[in-house]
Amino acid sequence: MKRILILGAGTSGTMMANHLKHKLKKADWEISIIDEEEAHHYQPGYLFLPFDIYTPEDIIKKIEDYIPSGVNLIKKKIEKIAPAENKVYLTTGSSVPYDILIIATGAKIAPEETEGMLGTEWHQSIFDFYTFKGALALRNKLREWKGGKLVVHITEMPIKCPVAPLEFAFLADSFFQHKDMRNKVDITYVTPLSGAFTKPQATAALDHLLAEKNIHIESDFAIERIDAEAKKIFDYGGREIEYDLLVTVPTNKGDEVIARSGMGDDLNYVPTNKATLQSLAHQNIFVIGDATNVPASKAGSVAHFEAEILTENILHYMKGEPLKKSFDGHANCFIETGHGKALLIDFNYTHEPVKGSFPFAGIGPLQLLKESRINHMGKLAFRWIYWNMLLKGIAIPFVSSNMQTTGRKS
Repeated sequence: MKRILILGAGTSGTMMANHLKHKLKKADWEISIIDEEEAHHYQPGYLFLPFDIYTPEDIIKKIEDYIPSGVNLIKKKIEKIAPAENKVYLTTGSSVPYDILIIATGAKIAPEETEGMLGTEWHQSIFDFYTFKGALALRNKLREWKGGKLVVHITEMPIKCPVAPLEFAFLADSFFQHKDMRNKVDITYVTPLSGAFTKPQATAALDHLLAEKNIHIESDFAIERIDAEAKKIFDYGGREIEYDLLVTVPTNKGDEVIARSGMGDDLNYVPTNKATLQSLAHQNIFVIGDATNVPASKAGSVAHFEAEILTENILHYMKGEPLKKSFDGHANCFIETGHGKALLIDFNYTHEPVKGSFPFAGIGPLQLLKESRINHMGKLAFRWIYWNMLLKGIAIPFVSSNMQTTGRKS
């Protein structure tokens, strides 16, 4: 019997386990998945936890509930991948062999990469919301915070869900208005980019939202260090920005197992063919989601589209057929703008976010690059879709893995 081994039971790994289980006969292939964690986290929910929109129960479920029957779940910590041996070693000293390996180890924050970020003020006046612990601590802080200078900061790109920091700033504006204390809070959005959005066209079309919400932007800010005692952040050019409450997105890096295995780049992302999702170094290794170095957004929608395409390519690989170069970097992201509204952007490797309707051109019901109440409802509905469809390998009707451009315009 041949073996498929998946590393990571997060979004990408769980989707791949379900997709492959649907496609393969148990008699032909054995599927195993390794993850040391007990719980599966709906990471987009971290954005809503600080504002008491979601509860912990909304975003945390048991891993076992989403691993399909017949797939072997190995709850162990991975020591390293040994591609030359076609084995993965565990910290227990044992090893797991594979014929096909799927790396879905994701990305994590690395606050230690920035001088002064970690220390006595971590989760006291300096917070992240990219971890459950950080988002929960920030929720508790915001419940009692009396106001002052709120700085929302991105250390460097790439990061998971690139629009999430901007969403946080928009939701903070709405949150403090509802608490009738917006006049007591100055919000500054600090980014290493030249504009608020990762895509210039989106920045040009939507920059007005920052001005309307009285959110000041500091762009091209390459942080050098944080002085937690003085409550200031400094960039390499000499600029300094004061804060009373710093909500930062630290450097994002791939899992440490990639570094231990000697398989990653400087940020521990695995060099991957951007069209086929096959490892550039090893033909029987495939990479998906945040673990890759492909120039696509590190967003959940990208992992969803990748999973559908990667499943077909693995089937081609099993048959000795050429892989399809079909992944186009498609990303589809809701952007919460506060006050019960949201934007929707749709883009890929070659197209900036376009205007139009989604998923049906000319019909919608969702509008691209335009604030609306229905887009907000779509964002909230995605949590149900995530738990009940995406993780289980069920395709979303009428939503293609590749970006559709018919009836849409720049």
